[in-house]
Amino acid sequence: MGMKLGLGLYRHMLKPEYYKFARQCGCTHLIIHLATYYDSDERVVTATDAKTNYGVSYANDPVWQLENLLKLKQEAASYGLEIYGIENFSPADWYDVLLDGPKRAEQMENLKCIIRNVGKAGIKAFGYNFSLAGVWGHQKKYAARGGAVSTCFDASLLDLNAPIPCGQVWNMTYAPSNGEFMAPVSSVELWDRLKRFLEEMLPVAEEAGVELALHPDDPPMPELRGTPRLVYRPELYQKLIDLVPSKANKLELCLGSLQEMQSDKPVYEYLEQYLTQGKISYVHFRNVRGKIPCYDEVFVDEGDIDMFRVLKQLKKNDFDGVLIPDHTPLITCNAPWHAGMAFALGYMRAAFQMIEKGLL
Repeated sequence: MGMKLGLGLYRHMLKPEYYKFARQCGCTHLIIHLATYYDSDERVVTATDAKTNYGVSYANDPVWQLENLLKLKQEAASYGLEIYGIENFSPADWYDVLLDGPKRAEQMENLKCIIRNVGKAGIKAFGYNFSLAGVWGHQKKYAARGGAVSTCFDASLLDLNAPIPCGQVWNMTYAPSNGEFMAPVSSVELWDRLKRFLEEMLPVAEEAGVELALHPDDPPMPELRGTPRLVYRPELYQKLIDLVPSKANKLELCLGSLQEMQSDKPVYEYLEQYLTQGKISYVHFRNVRGKIPCYDEVFVDEGDIDMFRVLKQLKKNDFDGVLIPDHTPLITCNAPWHAGMAFALGYMRAAFQMIEKGLL
């Protein structure tokens, strides 16, 4: 089958005009985000809208029920698209799994039900990010080629120790604040929480035929907002793989996040390590310039990663998963997101065709 071209769509984008856009750009697969975030006006917002808080997360959303997942699958299929994976649990559904709180056992049972439904719906992958601070602190700058607006990170502009209020996790609010802050946790404790999660969840995922795919930390700081991070260096992905051995224990490999990390070796060596183990579920195919503590997300063809070299590695190792642009700089026009995505997808599709023809 070979590598598959995909597009990531947030929940508010799961409608005909975006399905058509994906197919017109040559996509055959989708990675979708179903966790819905609301601000104080209950307007749906996405990660690209938010700066310091994505909004409010609500538990037990009906979208996770099997009949609704099947409906989404059928809708996408009617436009020639297959839903390959889903990214992220709703924070309100698993905050005590992350925090080791009193509702942990109850929330774990709900997560297992979600994974079973995902498997019954024929969706192969479920991405997750086991993090307390989540994705936080990025800035928007005119940093990409031609002054295109892109997502950047400059630690010098931030209070990296800004505490996380109680009632918030993964940069989202799940309960009203009581004026207190998240209790301290050590790196050892956080890894132990992840291990317990995987020990309970991976057998369920295996039985359901679903790959659990961990996204690395972004921004990949060793600590953020007074909390430890898990995969903030490329070699720590191996620690995850070895933590709970399972065919369902996979990586949501974000090339940009790996390149942003301080590391001992080039990104290609880590990629080869994880490809030869068959541990990559799907790939966020994006490029960056610079490393922690200061980097810029840029166009796919202007960053520090040789993306053709990456594609040749994937081909050599018979990778047959999905690649999505994840996110891109915004191109100055009346449809900045669409233009940015179309540029990245066109680059990727042309590169795929070159590989198929033996030209790359």
